[in-house]
Amino acid sequence: MTHGLDTFPITRKWPARHPDRLQLYSLPTPNGVKASIALEETGLPYEAHRVGFDTQDQLSPEFLSLNPNNKIPAIIDPNGPGGRPLALFESGAILIYLADKTGQLLPQDPAARYHALQWLMWQMGGIGPMFGQVGFFHKYAGKDYEDKRPLRRYVDESARLLKVLDGHLKGRAWMLGEDYSIADIAIFPWVRNLVGWYEAGELVGFERFAEVRRVLDAFVARPAVQRGLTVPAS
Repeated sequence: MTHGLDTFPITRKWPARHPDRLQLYSLPTPNGVKASIALEETGLPYEAHRVGFDTQDQLSPEFLSLNPNNKIPAIIDPNGPGGRPLALFESGAILIYLADKTGQLLPQDPAARYHALQWLMWQMGGIGPMFGQVGFFHKYAGKDYEDKRPLRRYVDESARLLKVLDGHLKGRAWMLGEDYSIADIAIFPWVRNLVGWYEAGELVGFERFAEVRRVLDAFVARPAVQRGLTVPAS
């Protein structure tokens, strides 16, 4: 193996067929598809490896050697800074890295760049955790809890976040106005998952948020998004 990938234990479990390409370890979850959509949007050559939760791949020593936090996505770029391999986890960090590497999806103007980053952080600190808790208490094991106060708390906070998002999108095509960015790639897979897979649209009153629906529809209509939503393939 070339490009230094043989120094990473994870490649023993998921061998690289194309060691010159960026290696993606992921699943098509709201966080996982952030990386695959960004890769599809930028056109960077990459190779995707499926980290199966059903077989607890994320807890394997090989995966933990790349991400000790046992979460997807994670990447290895064989052509990282200075031409040396770079291993990286956390979807938000990966989005920033891919944008900086390609000069795409993140404005060059410093003020606009920080506006993009503030909305990325807003997703990571708010939408991701809150929507995820709605999913747990509405669709998964938490739905059987007799005490419905946790569900109500997370539904109310998710609705508040959607109201913030809806207000911000008025008069804007995307989070930054006319410029599509990593902020959109971070936010809208989670919105899609909330009303789709989690089936929580009625719970949060999604019909009230017409601006969010408008931009979500535009987001999922993008060809790169459609491709990225299915990576890695089952």
